[in-house]
Amino acid sequence: MVKSVHANNKEIEMVNTTDILNARILIVDDQVSNVQLLEQLLGDAGYACIASTINPEEVCALHEKNAYDLILLDLKMPGMDGFQVMEGLKKNAANRYLPVIVLTAEPGYKLRALQAGAKDFISKPFDLLEVKTRIHNMLEVRLLYKALENYNQLLEQTVRERTAELRESEARFRSLTELASDWYWEQNATGDFTTVCGPVFETLGIEATALMGKATDDNAGGWNETERKILQAKIAAREPFLDFAFSRVNADGSEQQFRVSGEPIFNQSCRFTGYRGIGVETTPRK
Repeated sequence: MVKSVHANNKEIEMVNTTDILNARILIVDDQVSNVQLLEQLLGDAGYACIASTINPEEVCALHEKNAYDLILLDLKMPGMDGFQVMEGLKKNAANRYLPVIVLTAEPGYKLRALQAGAKDFISKPFDLLEVKTRIHNMLEVRLLYKALENYNQLLEQTVRERTAELRESEARFRSLTELASDWYWEQNATGDFTTVCGPVFETLGIEATALMGKATDDNAGGWNETERKILQAKIAAREPFLDFAFSRVNADGSEQQFRVSGEPIFNQSCRFTGYRGIGVETTPRK
């Protein structure tokens, strides 16, 4: 038994003996005696889902309908040989894995069959131990491949679900932020604004960097310089701040008052990556 793996709190058992014995197998050979021999061999070994056909033209339709885990395919058949069957299977396959073991008495066909997409070969006349061993090994690989496909699909589904949850959470956060404040902001580690949500430019009348970021005296824009330096010092010291009050005097002599709250952001390695916070205008309405 292969060790199980976990995804999204679900245990996935990769492959066990029951899986192998319940695998769907199709025997394709124009010789009825060969079909009967393989059916008896597989039945005696405990395989439960065995189908067969002596008509190679039926193989693609049967595989499309039943999705066999293994096809035992004779190469030398009248009308449509095994190579033509494999070409048809590759065209109609739902995935790139071609679950074929070829049956051949021609040593020169083996390499060509592998190049055509077959995963293994069994020589004629049959060595019964070789037949059972190759079939068991092939099915184990095939079922592992299918389990890996299913696991990857589960992971993709989990990622999609988590992404949707994060987007929904972000939408709720932004909605609550808009209700609780006039604007939301984020800065990176160098003090540059990376996110600004809400009418911050309209509310402040100038770029937010003039107050909280890297600003010069030329773009101070009437801010109270003492308050501005205190706020910038808190940010430089990586300190959180709550309802920090600041103000500015406009060109017409009117005064605007604001409050801003922020917190430093650190990654999983405790490395400082920036700031985020909210702001609100508190100027008394006349």
